[in-house]
Amino acid sequence: MAKKATAKGATKARTTGSGTRGRSGSGTSVARVSSGRRSSGGQDFNPGEAFINLLQSPLVAELVAVAATAALASLTAQGLSSGGKDTRGKRAGKAVKAAGKAAAAAIGSRLQTEIDEIKKASKAAKAGAKA
Repeated sequence: MAKKATAKGATKARTTGSGTRGRSGSGTSVARVSSGRRSSGGQDFNPGEAFINLLQSPLVAELVAVAATAALASLTAQGLSSGGKDTRGKRAGKAVKAAGKAAAAAIGSRLQTEIDEIKKASKAAKAGAKA
């Protein structure tokens, strides 16, 4: 069952631990939430937080999925063609190397597609602005 939507100002006031108001204020606790944007020019830049935000982006998730699919397909193809004189260890090394190449090629192809879409959207926006 879905929760009922409430207005932003319809929160209950919190009092201090003893239940009495020791100060002359409202007695409520206010938590300030940072939007992540700093108007001071980025003095408090946190590279760890920026990296986590990058990892959580949908594009990165899609790139990882594309790479994993390509690598798995390459490993499967290498596993099915087990002929040759190479020992088992050499075949495994070659298969992993081929899987890495396939994953890199898939990521490159997907990024190129994304860049092309951005360019098309940019040209369409410029054409729309001129008209």
